[in-house]
Amino acid sequence: MRWELSFEQQEFHEAFTGWLDHVADSPSVREWATHGGAPFEARLAEDGWLAAGLAEAAGGAGGGLVELALASEAMGSHGAPSAAWLSTMAVLPAVAGRPEVIEGLVERGEFVVWVGASDRIPGGGRALPLVDGTVTGEVRLVLGGSRAARFVVPVATGGGVGLALVEAADVQRGERSLLDQTREACDVRFDGAPAQVLDVDAEAILTQVARRAAVLVSADSLGAAARMLDLAVEYSKQRQQFGVPIGSFQAVKHAAATILVGVEAARSIIYPAAAAVDEGHEMAEPWACAAKAQVTKSGVAAADSALTMHGAIGYTWEHDLHLYYKRAKLDARLFGAPSAWNERLASQLELTPQS
Repeated sequence: MRWELSFEQQEFHEAFTGWLDHVADSPSVREWATHGGAPFEARLAEDGWLAAGLAEAAGGAGGGLVELALASEAMGSHGAPSAAWLSTMAVLPAVAGRPEVIEGLVERGEFVVWVGASDRIPGGGRALPLVDGTVTGEVRLVLGGSRAARFVVPVATGGGVGLALVEAADVQRGERSLLDQTREACDVRFDGAPAQVLDVDAEAILTQVARRAAVLVSADSLGAAARMLDLAVEYSKQRQQFGVPIGSFQAVKHAAATILVGVEAARSIIYPAAAAVDEGHEMAEPWACAAKAQVTKSGVAAADSALTMHGAIGYTWEHDLHLYYKRAKLDARLFGAPSAWNERLASQLELTPQS
């Protein structure tokens, strides 16, 4: 399989990053972190970026998970709000063949959010009971749920687990505060909400959603880590101890080099994993698991090292580092902790018994 970025993918990355440079500068990100990210995600839809990564047959502009991973990395490096976008892009392409799901998405800038606890691997939580075409129950900490126009909900059916579509107007939502203020989540309560059961292979889609979520969250963590490295290196040239910049100290150089190794290693797994998931490659599952387990864990280590290099100023509101520090910490927990993905990876491996 080919996983190197094509010329078109490189152009997409440059165009999207340039757009973020314009609309997601530091003052704007700080404003969104204080008052919520709705204005940014509205601008994202208004400027047509919701069409990126969606097949043209589904009303999109073409591309796939590699393009979406490039976008996720760029949003992570800018600290841009991405909760509803990330949740939508994890589930939407997997069910894009259903016109009732994608209707109005690009034209009206709507988000279709996956209903699952944001700290669990998609498919690992309980399915809500489906009775007489309605759903009842509550799911806590739904990523991006506050800005969803409709929800894709795992439901319990007579034959196992199915998927249903529920309009946001038919549910109750309760806001939840996150330490990472660049993303949002909410509790979603279904009280006899009308549900349209989708005629799809639910188990296959659950697997696909989990893989897509793993890749997109990993890419976000990569972007945050790369940005923290830039901030740490820049600060190490300014801060002085004993009359010299701290960047001249061997321990500081080693810390920065370790972050850089993590960043480059992350790129070497995320984009092959994205291509593998898109192509249905036999290594799609283990590569997606490895990306989520290893990249987000490395992102947490990068955050801790960058904060150490900055000292106490790195966690103050006046410095941008704290935005990326919190983002990397949340990425490690989103859609399952690294330990859960390592266990999922181990379950895919053929273990050789010891003689």
